[in-house]
Amino acid sequence: MTPILLTRRTLIATAGAALALGALGLRLPALAQGLAPTPSMRGGANNYRPGAPIVERIGNGGFWMTGTVRRAGDGAPLPNQRIQVWAHTVEGHERDPESHGATLTAADGTFRLEMPQIVPAFGQPHAHLAYDSGDFATVFLRPVMRSAKDTTLHADFVLQPA
Repeated sequence: MTPILLTRRTLIATAGAALALGALGLRLPALAQGLAPTPSMRGGANNYRPGAPIVERIGNGGFWMTGTVRRAGDGAPLPNQRIQVWAHTVEGHERDPESHGATLTAADGTFRLEMPQIVPAFGQPHAHLAYDSGDFATVFLRPVMRSAKDTTLHADFVLQPA
């Protein structure tokens, strides 16, 4: 039998693994209950415009906003759900009407909307997204990009019936 060397490194690694497994064990009952709804993010509703039109793209494009929309609980994809997108871009500020647009999800619950390149506002490159159709509880998201040079941003919604 090979002797086990008890070093500081193995002790830390073992403790970390035990902690991680314990945390996963605590999460398993929550996962068994189903997929939790997405909470609205602080600042997500800034400059929101109810009823923004459904568009093929916002402005001249060049940047892709993508995501998924699923139902809380069973995680089923939700087709034909309206997602509004707005951001501070190279073509306008997030408060400008022409910086807003909406799209509908596909049969598999995915959405894509092309828009101008997002630029930092208040030091962060970010977008705003909203589900606001009424069948489910309204959710506002404000995802931040890793870099202002990114040309895509992805956001997922898990919706709870209204």
